Amino acid sequence: MPGTLYLVATPIGNLADITHRALQVLSDVELIACEDTRHTHKLLNHYGITTKTISYHEHNEQQRAAELVERLKQGANIAVVSDAGTPAISDPGYRLVRAAIENEIPVIPVPGPSALIAALIAAGLPTDEFFFAGFLPSRTSARRARLNELQSVPGTLIFYEAPHRLAATLKDAYEILGEREAVVARELTKLHEEIRRGRLSELTADYADHQNDIRGEIVVLIDRNVIGGAVAEAVSIATLVDQFERDGLDHRAALKKAARELGLSRAEAYRKLLAERSDPR
Repeated sequence: MPGTLYLVATPIGNLADITHRALQVLSDVELIACEDTRHTHKLLNHYGITTKTISYHEHNEQQRAAELVERLKQGANIAVVSDAGTPAISDPGYRLVRAAIENEIPVIPVPGPSALIAALIAAGLPTDEFFFAGFLPSRTSARRARLNELQSVPGTLIFYEAPHRLAATLKDAYEILGEREAVVARELTKLHEEIRRGRLSELTADYADHQNDIRGEIVVLIDRNVIGGAVAEAVSIATLVDQFERDGLDHRAALKKAARELGLSRAEAYRKLLAERSDPR
């Protein structure tokens, strides 16, 4: 029988943010594959876990995945952890999971902390639909092209960003996506945790003035709605409602979803819908 591959979420900052199940798995497996063994040993030592570790990061992922699959095929149980949060989310893990599945090796998630989810639930932006885009490209032209592609995504946009690129990313987002509500969540669960909310124009100006002082891990979240009715003016609510009804929603649900996408209250959306359908044009 092959062993089992466990994907174990670990704290993104506060060491207390780990589940009992995660600690049990890390204690019981034969091997822990770590993005950085030195970093993971801080966690393991804190909880008195002595399981053997091995490096597994972006530079050795292809070779190491093959080695780990062989050990799994021979019956070893192996856990994968990243430096922080959930493995395979903007971190190594995908190749190993695919290889394990292709070799009929059980893959078990051990859920826990994730920076993008922690930021989303505290942001105050819509959570019913969201799109995680990982890290935006570092080059300005590529970053702006990617933001152009994401303009029409009907959900809260979520990115990870490096401190030295934050100001430029906010500026590009404001120029391309327009004025929207946004949030910058920094150093979540750590001593200097900061969640700053405002319009893109405000955050752009704020971080441009303090870009040399920015530190830590950063999540950027941007609302799907353009402030000022730009989207509502460009898109017919009747067209949206008809489209959602064709997709299978009843009239009430279709109107609610159209209102949400256009940044309107349900009452305002209903008035606009009546006006459009009564217009003889």
